[in-house]
Amino acid sequence: MQSRDLLRERPDEVKARLEGRGVDPALVAGWGELDRERRAVLLESEALKQRRNEASKRIGERKRAGGDAAEEIASVAELKGEIERLDARLAKVDAALRDLEIRLPNLPAEDVPIGEDESANRVERVVGVPRDFDFEPQPHWDLGTRLGILDFERAAKLAGARFAVYRGAGARLERALATFMLDLHTGEHGYTEIIPPFLTNDESLLTSGQLPKFAEDLFHLEGSPYWLVPTAEVPLVSLHRGEILEQAALPLRYTAFTPCFRSEAGSYGRDVRGLIRLHQFNKVELVQITTVEGSAAALEEITRQAGAVLDRLELPYRVVTLST
Repeated sequence: MQSRDLLRERPDEVKARLEGRGVDPALVAGWGELDRERRAVLLESEALKQRRNEASKRIGERKRAGGDAAEEIASVAELKGEIERLDARLAKVDAALRDLEIRLPNLPAEDVPIGEDESANRVERVVGVPRDFDFEPQPHWDLGTRLGILDFERAAKLAGARFAVYRGAGARLERALATFMLDLHTGEHGYTEIIPPFLTNDESLLTSGQLPKFAEDLFHLEGSPYWLVPTAEVPLVSLHRGEILEQAALPLRYTAFTPCFRSEAGSYGRDVRGLIRLHQFNKVELVQITTVEGSAAALEEITRQAGAVLDRLELPYRVVTLST
């Protein structure tokens, strides 16, 4: 979430930078109104609590002196009611502030291209040259089916559309690729392998930015507090949630191979064939926990380490900076 100091002190800058991400500036303005209301209510509540404490002190003094404290007792009762009213209002404002804060995304870095779609993406580098074939290449859903290593029909029978069954060499290939990646990242890149739970809770999804924005793309288990993990990023990012870490121990590097579950609610009509937008797929994830100052270097390091996988598989690729 955004720092409250940043939202309070530089609202115009936040509005301008988030507008490039398609965020309504009214969200930032609404936060400012709620923040001002919260501080006013808090100030009034604290003043009343001070008056109540002073009145309570006078009641004690009157009683010890054998006097009548009825007036002060009535005053304290009246103040108590006002304080309870203000505290209830403060709780509502706090809830409204949090609701706004979890819907405000991160500010884009200043060098990120501003644009509405992938046409504004910036290609940083191209590695390798796509192979020229002396035959007409087949799409993987045709080739995999013909070779007997992918089975979409039986997957649909087992679960429905957007699932796949890997058979024989296809299953071995999936397993071998995961092992290759994990061994590379743990053996050469300094990552610790994690096997996390494949179910997760609201707070972990909030911490990693999946909720509330991507709620429709997640699978929630009805009648329970659990969700299926959409990516191993969710448990890895939350692994140290609520802990204070020694800066000297950073960065912490974690990798995990997990199934990922996504409803792909907003993608119907796109990539309807093959392995691109399945409800369940497997992925090796890389996460680093580091300082703000070290985050840009960590991003570059992770990008290079992901590229190393493709280099060794002799697959050409592009590194792209996505637009806002």
